[in-house]
Parts: sequence; structure tokens; C-alpha cells
Amino acid sequence: MAARAQPGFVLRHRLLIGIAGVAVAVILLASFMSRGSSVPVRAAKVERQDIRSVISTNGKVEPVQNFEAHAPIGTTVKRILVKEGDRVKRGQMLLELDDLEALSQVSKSLAQVRASEADLSALKTGGTQEEVLTTQSQLVKAKTQRDTAQRNLTALLDLQKNGAASPGEVKAAQDELARANADVKLLEQKIADRYSKTEIASVQAQNQQAKVGYQAAEDVLNKLNIRAPFDGVVYSLAVQAGNYVNPGDLLLQEADLSKVRIRAFVDEPDVGRLAAGQTMEITWDALPGQTWQGKVESIPSTLKMHGTRNVGETTCIVENPEYKLLPNVNVGVTIITSEDKNVLTVPREALREDDDAPYVFLINNDVLQRRNVQTSIANLTQVEITQGLEAGSMVALNSTNSKPLRNGLQVKVIE
Repeated sequence: MAARAQPGFVLRHRLLIGIAGVAVAVILLASFMSRGSSVPVRAAKVERQDIRSVISTNGKVEPVQNFEAHAPIGTTVKRILVKEGDRVKRGQMLLELDDLEALSQVSKSLAQVRASEADLSALKTGGTQEEVLTTQSQLVKAKTQRDTAQRNLTALLDLQKNGAASPGEVKAAQDELARANADVKLLEQKIADRYSKTEIASVQAQNQQAKVGYQAAEDVLNKLNIRAPFDGVVYSLAVQAGNYVNPGDLLLQEADLSKVRIRAFVDEPDVGRLAAGQTMEITWDALPGQTWQGKVESIPSTLKMHGTRNVGETTCIVENPEYKLLPNVNVGVTIITSEDKNVLTVPREALREDDDAPYVFLINNDVLQRRNVQTSIANLTQVEITQGLEAGSMVALNSTNSKPLRNGLQVKVIE
């Protein structure tokens, strides 16, 4: 029975067996054909060139030496003697404000100083000249009365010895002499020490206050005539002739633009790459093709929000002899964190890594060879190769048909 069942099974399933055989044949044929084909790849040549790693960001121009003129009082703008962009010399008149009220205040303050100085002089001499002369005259009179009282008392005492003067008369003479002595003492004290310590302190304070008021009035008057404190450029005029300005209003700004400070805003992930002395290259869209250079002055000690970004701020000073960089303009900033010249480089996409080491696929006679390499500087597009390759060698980037690259793979370079 079993011997007869086997031919029946084959007959029943021969269609399935035939299909399986065809599939195996197709797979074997495809495998045989693929052994002779080459994988198309993009490739690049190992070249010698300069390479650098950079931080690209933005920044703002600030004046190193800046002067802002503000209105010292509420007044009107009398004259403007410059315009924006003018180069000015130290001491040059830039702008005049109306000074009538300030002149009046100076006169009042000066009068207060003179009055307080007169009081101070009187304090030192014991009063005004009239008061001193009057007091001295009163003292002479008091001394005369005292001397008269003394002679009267002496005479009565002599008469009392002979019984010619009563004790009452002697007592009255003694009282009169005491009053005369008191008057003399009071006038002498008035001449020598007329003012109390409180009065002296008050007069001295009034004198000091008057001087401070006069100095303040003079300062306001001087500030109504705006002069350039140094050689520079007037880069901002906030008013026009005839305008009324309130105390503290900005009038104009001047800066020495021969050197300017660039404040760069470095995103948090790049702050750790900064070092003092790194080269900063500055560009401005308004002047394409022109570049200014400076050096990183300091490393940010803190981070702060700048718009929606968390940034560290660093600065550099750049020479600006033609005064082209203007305060407050936004500029592009490139900070060179590392740079090597005339070194071997490959495109970054040629470099691969595993647990062993970084490597590339070297193309030798149209066959890929894995080659371990050592690297140095890397940027967005290139990697410096310090060991493992020679100039002129070809390395594979990727296949054009999405097949993975492997050691020993036969390839065809696609231009």
C-alpha cells in the first residue's frame, strides 16, 4: 500500500514542485549574474587644501568711544551746526540750546554765593562793620560806667569808716558796680564770641549750599552749548532746530569710529569651542565682498536670552579706518576655532566610523578597500586626514543605487 501511495503524492504536487524549481533557478541565475556586475558609486579625490573649523553667527556693531548729549533742562533747540555723518574735531560746537533761563539762574545763584560769603565774613569778624563799631562804642561806654561805679563805691566805703555813709548807700553802690561789670563782660563776650556753634554751622552750610547751586547752574549753562569731546563722527541727530526738549532727552550721538567693537552672539552649543585670541571675521550685507578682522577678547561667563536663542556674548575690536562700519548695524560673524593649511582632506561623507576607528573606502582597481585613518579638523563639508591616505587617492562617498558599501565590493565610479 505504501509503495503505491508515493507516486500518487508526486502526481498530486508536481505543479508546486515545478514552481519551486523555477524560483531556485531564478535566484541562482541572479546571483551568478551579480557576481560579474559593478556597483555605481560617487567618489572624491584626496586633496591638499586649507581647512578650518568655524562658528557662524551674527553680531552688532558698537562704538568703542561714544558720546551722548542729553538736554540738561527743558528748553528749545536754538541751532544745529552739524548733520549726521559729519566728521568733527574735539571742541567743535555741535548744537546750541536756548540759554536765557539758565543765565538767569546763574545770576541768582551767584548772588546767593555773594550773600553767603558776606555772612561768612561777618561770622569771622563778629558781625558787620556797623555792628562791630556799635558794639565797640557800647563797650567803651560800659567800661566808663564801670569805672565811675568803682570810684563811687570806694568813696562811700571811706565815708562809711567815718560814719558819713550808711550801709544802704554802700550796698547800692556795690550793686551798681556789679551791674556795670556784667555789662562790660557781656559786650566783651559779644565781640569775642558773638555766634553760637549752631549759628556758625548754619552760616557755613548756607555758604556751601550756595556754592553747589552756583556750580550746578554753571554746569547746566555749559551743557546748553554742545561741543565734541573728541575727534569723531556724528552718527545720530535726534532733534531739529526749534524743537522743544524735556530734561534728559537725547540730542545727538558722536563716536570715534576708527575702531569699533563687534558684539557676537554665540549659541549655547558652540560656547565651549570659544577661546581668547581666535580670529573673528566680520561681514556686512550692505558691503558685500568686504571683510574686517579682529580677535576674540573674552569667553562668555554667562548665557542670556537673545530673542528666542540662548547665547553667550563675546566681543572683538576691529579697525575701521574708512568709517564704513556704523554703530548698531547687524553684521555676520565667523569665528575661526581651528585652522590648518595645505593638509590632506576628504569630503565629510567619505568618513565612516565603527567601534575600531574612523575609516574610508579606498578605491583600488575598481574594488573597495577599507582603510583606517586618523583625522584632525572637521567642518560641515571636509575632514582633515593626518594618517592613512595619500594625495590623489580616490575614496568612495556612496552608491547611486542605494546598495551598501563593503570591503572588497567591485564598483564603478560615476562622474
